[in-house]
Amino acid sequence: MTTILLLLQLAAGPGFEEKIMERMNAIAESYVKLVLGLGKHDSDYVDAYYGPEEWRTQAEKAGLDLSQIHASVAELRQHLTKLEMAGTPAPMRLRHHYLEKQLRSMSARIDFLAGKKLSFDQEAELLYDVRPPHYDEAHFQALLAELDGALPGKGTMSDRYNQFRSDFIIPSEKLDTVFKAAIAEARKRTAARLDLPKNESFVVEYVTDKAWSGYNWYKGKAHSLIQVNTDLPISIDRAVDLACHEGYPGHHVYNALLEQHLVRDSGWWEFSVYPLFSPQSLIAEGSANFGIEVAFPGEERLAFERDVLFPLAGLDSKRVEEYYRILKLVGKLSYAGNEAARYFLDGKWDRQRTVDWLVKYALFSPERATQRLSFVEKYRAYVINYNLGKDMVARHIASRGGSDDQPDIRWHEFGKLLSAPMLPSNLEK
Repeated sequence: MTTILLLLQLAAGPGFEEKIMERMNAIAESYVKLVLGLGKHDSDYVDAYYGPEEWRTQAEKAGLDLSQIHASVAELRQHLTKLEMAGTPAPMRLRHHYLEKQLRSMSARIDFLAGKKLSFDQEAELLYDVRPPHYDEAHFQALLAELDGALPGKGTMSDRYNQFRSDFIIPSEKLDTVFKAAIAEARKRTAARLDLPKNESFVVEYVTDKAWSGYNWYKGKAHSLIQVNTDLPISIDRAVDLACHEGYPGHHVYNALLEQHLVRDSGWWEFSVYPLFSPQSLIAEGSANFGIEVAFPGEERLAFERDVLFPLAGLDSKRVEEYYRILKLVGKLSYAGNEAARYFLDGKWDRQRTVDWLVKYALFSPERATQRLSFVEKYRAYVINYNLGKDMVARHIASRGGSDDQPDIRWHEFGKLLSAPMLPSNLEK
């Protein structure tokens, strides 16, 4: 903490705003080093880092234990509280708010690692800056009843849905071809609307034995490694979903724009590190999921899939509208996964009951339900960032005129969101 203490003690120098900036930069540097230090105790914590290599070295040499990191986080929060932000520009106040929330989430994560019990809702609020909604079983039963009349076949709803979906699986030998086509189109649509950094790129790898379906590993300098998990069969809709969510205009673009605008242009080095279990993840996952609709609105997605992806995958193009009509109804069940996570993590359900719920109300196959439970065990309340995050981002952009019939405004507001120090609590304002 030496750097920050020296800077905070400066009594002379430039004007008021310059002093605030100087002190915020010092706090940011200490924050980054503490995130890197915590990553030594929590292998999943640091999702990306592209700041100065000497900071990583310094964090490693410091070798702080959890209690020392916790005390340092508390000290940084005190320094933030003492900063007089009244009269500073709005972006600086957003930056201050961002750092405070990120540090609060660090404290909560350290508490968890040290053995403190947190309920699902407590974890969601402390780590991700939201209070997730609750839905009872009757809510999902009503949604299943709505789906019942549209879904063909006999048997349980889960059996009928998974049988229906089996007609739309991408053959493994055509997977790379289909994904490349989806990525190319997603990039073309995004590049036409957003000013992407020069030389941005990513590499796609196909992997197995993961708890997730896809992952973006951002490497800095506008470059990513995107991994796609092929443990289970991949349906045709996942090509566009993953191309957008992990790539354009999702995680790859989000990280690249933050790096360009906030780190490189503004010198806000706190954005050179991405702690996974933090409010930033709700923005990241929510924008990545909503970005699918931004890039491929309604009929445009159907046309692209019918004319390009279905033929490439060797699937019946005449069934595109039927397929997406069912998917739209099934999508309403997404919060069933959150309820499963809540009851499992709160110790109210065992593994089998949780898997049974996911099969019945999320319509997962038993294999996919088991994989999802593995994700919940590893990432816990993180699950809310996908559906709740998407809904919050969608409402935020719609409230600023970015509706379905105003694509120019929607892209503009979406681009602003990807380039700003936004937090979940900012979205509702």
